[in-house]
Amino acid sequence: MSIQIEDSWKEVLGSEFEQPYMQQLRFFLKEEQKQHTVFPPNKLIFNAFNNTPFHKVKVVILGQDPYHNIGQAHGLSFSVPAGIEIPPSLRNMYKELSTDIDGFNIPAHGDLTAWAYQGVLLLNATLTVRAHMAGSHQNKGWELFTDKAISALSAGREGLVFMLWGRYAKNKTALIDHRKHLILTAAHPSPLSAYNGFFGSRHFSKANDYIISQAKSPIIWQL
Repeated sequence: MSIQIEDSWKEVLGSEFEQPYMQQLRFFLKEEQKQHTVFPPNKLIFNAFNNTPFHKVKVVILGQDPYHNIGQAHGLSFSVPAGIEIPPSLRNMYKELSTDIDGFNIPAHGDLTAWAYQGVLLLNATLTVRAHMAGSHQNKGWELFTDKAISALSAGREGLVFMLWGRYAKNKTALIDHRKHLILTAAHPSPLSAYNGFFGSRHFSKANDYIISQAKSPIIWQL
């Protein structure tokens, strides 16, 4: 696993790469890649960080782990490259956006890179996965690393929006200083739970209202 992470994040998280857990994770990934297909490819593992520098983050949307089918994962939570079928959770995010943001038209693709460039950190708690095996790289060390990233944003920045959907993501609330940031929680946009409070949560407009209150430019959610 070659480390290619954007400079401002390297400054914040660089010491993590020397920690024993990260050395163990590196060894695990090397062995895993010898025997199995691992997503995303190495150069995209830190895509969320590389597209959204530390000092440019406005919103954090937390996912659990990467999509595990061929061609889907490209290092951004909930996102798939253009040309890949839009996954069900993202379809529901688009559905919510269409009722929450005036004039939002549901895109024909699932590539959220344009959000990342505007300051939406599309972070998965686990950054790799074995092909066709959901959750296969959980509890190998990635969560320690991404928890550090969330804690660093909480401590080092002010006025961010954290969107935490589903029980797993909501557990990250403990890492965030609610006096300095806006924490939005709801059910997960998965078809299994979206009707339990994700639909109608209006998180996207609430995020923009808060960002504007911080005298920053809002996110253009339209893709």
